[in-house]
Amino acid sequence: MAGSAIEDYALLGDLQTAALVGRDGSIDWLSLPRFDSPACFAALLHDERAGRWLIAPAAGGSVARRRYCGDSLVLENEWRTPEGVVRVVDCMPPRGEAADVVRLVEGVSGRVPMRMDLRPRFDYGHIVPWVSRRGEDLGAVAGPDAVWLRTPVRTDEADRGIRAEFTVEAGRRVPFVLTYEASHLPPPKPVDAEWAIADTQRFWDSWMSGCSYDGDWPEAVRRALVLLKALTHGPTGGLLAAATTSLPEQPGGPRNWDYRYCWLRDATFTLQALMGTGFIEEAWAWREWLLRAVAGDPADLQIMYALDGTRRIPEQTLAWLSGHRGSVPVRVGNDAVGQHQLDVWGEVLDSLHLARQIGITPTETAWNLQRALLDYLEGHWQKPDNGLWEVRGPRRHFVHSKVMAWAGLDRAVHSVREQGLPGPADRWAALRDRIHAEICERGYDPERNTFTQFYGSRGLDAALLLLPRVGFLPWHDPRVIGTVEAVQRELCEGGFPWRYRPDADGGVDGLPGTEGVFVPSGFWLADALLGLGRVQQAHELFERLLDLRNDVGLLSEEYDPATGHHLGNTPQAFSLVGLVNTARYLSGARIATSPAKGRPAPGP
Repeated sequence: MAGSAIEDYALLGDLQTAALVGRDGSIDWLSLPRFDSPACFAALLHDERAGRWLIAPAAGGSVARRRYCGDSLVLENEWRTPEGVVRVVDCMPPRGEAADVVRLVEGVSGRVPMRMDLRPRFDYGHIVPWVSRRGEDLGAVAGPDAVWLRTPVRTDEADRGIRAEFTVEAGRRVPFVLTYEASHLPPPKPVDAEWAIADTQRFWDSWMSGCSYDGDWPEAVRRALVLLKALTHGPTGGLLAAATTSLPEQPGGPRNWDYRYCWLRDATFTLQALMGTGFIEEAWAWREWLLRAVAGDPADLQIMYALDGTRRIPEQTLAWLSGHRGSVPVRVGNDAVGQHQLDVWGEVLDSLHLARQIGITPTETAWNLQRALLDYLEGHWQKPDNGLWEVRGPRRHFVHSKVMAWAGLDRAVHSVREQGLPGPADRWAALRDRIHAEICERGYDPERNTFTQFYGSRGLDAALLLLPRVGFLPWHDPRVIGTVEAVQRELCEGGFPWRYRPDADGGVDGLPGTEGVFVPSGFWLADALLGLGRVQQAHELFERLLDLRNDVGLLSEEYDPATGHHLGNTPQAFSLVGLVNTARYLSGARIATSPAKGRPAPGP
């Protein structure tokens, strides 16, 4: 059974895939050759029999200190043992000929016995490769996949893997380079470990030089931006929701999903974060990915796509894996791809409107696509849907979904009336106002002075915090104030909001069990408190949210206030985007707060 907690992991990445390395020196997760490929190290979801790569002192133990070098993904892990101090530097260099994982063992003091245990297991631990030597290289080959290890230390083949024992003294450096290549190709050219580490550092230094953020919490924001970049698929510009699959939202529970895909609803928040911190090229690449992915019949719009825009993402379970700390099933693919989530049409329209506002050059093709999306929205906004939380219970008239339909029409009206684009603005405006009136009538509970999760519901939803942010109502509206206060009063644990109560309204999501508090909604609540002029409360909540990060800045999807453990897939792009945007809004509140109104307005 996988033993390390989710927050014990740090991230390595080369903009095409990512690895997770634990505090024990073991890389327990790595998909090759890209993020959504089958993993060759899957101990994260089972144990070492599903594949891992361990480099650590022979006596074992956890690192005494670890850190990323500056604004990079070059990770330093330091052990302090009775025999001395040793450091292991890990990185994945920018992708060249092939994917490489570089590990450099450095003696700091004394003489430390070390061990290396490499167990490649392709197809999520299902396939045990054949290990053989070719010259100075050791290769592990099975079917279409092969990995090659290069190191100067003596290695032995054992248990269909590769092992080594060696001693490192002060001043000595021992390199290990693991390279992936298709099995029908010859082994790639050798990579010099020290040069690769320096090149990786140069890459990240160069990229971060484009950061324009000068607000408060610079270290937290810069680290979040590096992690967001690491979750970007360089060749296509797509941004993953997370680097992992099936990390549980409840330990031992079934809420385990594959997040190695690109969700459309992340687009607006991501564009705000990237453009607001100076990363115009990444924002442009994300907009272009979005246009390619959604091109086609608007009726076929999906909530998510694969890295390259592939539409089919069939879900299956991997029965041979015991799950992270016993949480099954382990899933790859995601059946939510086929759900009807009305808000996505509005999310896409909102993000493309924002892209025009912030200076990403509009195109005729982009506007024609938006016209087609609006035509579909006009004919389907009244239908129930699965909502942004992708519930697997009955479809409902979710309030957030209706609000995003309103937002899509609202952006279209502004595009015609303010930017001169062609379209029936009066017709769209009339429908927009009709939707607004229906939401206020059917999605609002006057007795409790709060909007509800869906029409006729008594439950709450953290997504209701977004209503004023998209402009549906002003921050000072009593219904907004009542909703924010109801979320604080009824939907929070330890001051952090759940997405919704899974047991509310008879079990809205159709799944057993429960989950942790949703980290992005914590940032939404901080934004809402800021919007209400409660700046001190917003600051205090934001500081508490920052404390949820692990020691190297990672945030997962959810958090368990009772145990202090991370839950769900990691690192989570939506959480990191929330951190960046809320830091921007709170930093601006020093200047933007009006003495007369006291209500800075987060949002586009």
